[in-house]
Amino acid sequence: MKDFSDLVNQAKKMQEKMKETQETLKKIEVEGVSGGGSVKVVMNGDGELKKIIISDAAQKEQKEILEDLIVSAHSDCKSKLKEKTAEEISKAAGGVGLPPGFKFPF
Repeated sequence: MKDFSDLVNQAKKMQEKMKETQETLKKIEVEGVSGGGSVKVVMNGDGELKKIIISDAAQKEQKEILEDLIVSAHSDCKSKLKEKTAEEISKAAGGVGLPPGFKFPF
């Protein structure tokens, strides 16, 4: 019976650690860049778009080019956010690797 209570205690500790990690992830901010820095996009850990920064030079580009630069910066930002999130989750899991494609329910 002791093994079962140990298992329950470990599960509770892991659950608390994941809650802490979720809060940490919410505070992350990541910047995506395109056009050599002419367009920057900032997102938080929840994937919310917080800011778009467009240089004066990029504003002089054709509309379609500017749109493509924004999409590219957003893609860069999403990729960096995924990497940063994976790092934080790995830290919380004590370096235990997660299966490829594993997604947390938050």
